[in-house]
Amino acid sequence: MLNLANKITITRITLTPLFIAAIVYGRMNIALAFFAAAIISDGLDGFIARTRNQKTLLGTILDPVADKILLISAFICLALVNGLPAHLRLPPYVPIIVISRDAIIVLGSIMIYVVKGDVKIEPSILGKVTTFFQMITIVSILIQFKHSVYIWNTAAMFTIMSGIGYMTKGSRVLSENNSKNTRKV
Repeated sequence: MLNLANKITITRITLTPLFIAAIVYGRMNIALAFFAAAIISDGLDGFIARTRNQKTLLGTILDPVADKILLISAFICLALVNGLPAHLRLPPYVPIIVISRDAIIVLGSIMIYVVKGDVKIEPSILGKVTTFFQMITIVSILIQFKHSVYIWNTAAMFTIMSGIGYMTKGSRVLSENNSKNTRKV
């Protein structure tokens, strides 16, 4: 049976197609409402999981997946949608950076799991700052803030820096000699 925190996370996942549809149909105000609901639910599910002792393995996996589905979808849509003025449409390099970083993190996590037999998913402070700027980028475009370019370039910079940080940390984890988790091939 799902606990309340996991139900909220699943609700956030179901908001993503509604958010995408609103963008595709040029209803940026509705997209903003769905995105705001998703952001609030992200904080709420984490708060509930911590304060009500509802941390689960499912929640540990679902929460970052929900975030990635929403953010990657948003970055792709806001780069491709025709309903935005040209100066507010994301240039292709921004979603490429965001998607590449996330793909590298996922692949690195899989490699660590295969080699070490376990992965501890712990977002870094830089990773949290990155997520904040990615979210602010989306909001700034949805509200048609004319200086969004500065926000998305800041988000891109933090995305690159946090990606390098995660790769460095992953390399260290893979380099550690832990005889208990060494597998014979």
